[in-house]
Amino acid sequence: MPSDKYILKICLLGDGAVGKTSLVRRFVFDAFDDKYLMSFGTKVSKKTVIFDDIEVDLMVWDILGQRTQKSLHAAYYRGAAGAFAVCDYTRLETFESLSSWIDGFLSVAGEAPITIIVNKSDLDKSLSLNDVKAFGDQIGSPVIETSAKTGDNVEDAFAEMTRRMVGGSR
Repeated sequence: MPSDKYILKICLLGDGAVGKTSLVRRFVFDAFDDKYLMSFGTKVSKKTVIFDDIEVDLMVWDILGQRTQKSLHAAYYRGAAGAFAVCDYTRLETFESLSSWIDGFLSVAGEAPITIIVNKSDLDKSLSLNDVKAFGDQIGSPVIETSAKTGDNVEDAFAEMTRRMVGGSR
């Protein structure tokens, strides 16, 4: 039986169609659907994870990917313990917009940890992992390659972020 219990909010940030909803679906339900469904507003999913004798209810907020909704995004970021900044390996512009997403998040959430996810690792790449890692090093964020379609590294990304969020609140 876990000795500690946490309820933590994690946000997924990034442009539309980078795979945020698919990452959440893969993590929470271990499922994938390649039909694109645009998220409106935000969708919240919950998954309970246990590690190191700690039970964590992760409240995963899938934030709409329209950059024009910055004031709405700020409301969604309040109370977040961490965030994934998600870009798409097949679209360079999604990487180029990450700093704007991250700045918006940090302006509300303060020092909450951020992990950069480069999604769609199963597809042909138009983005250099070295460039993403250099950006991650510059802002102090780890970088993880994932594929929501195959499930590669999705569980690992959430596990690592959970460790970082709990470590900051202990």
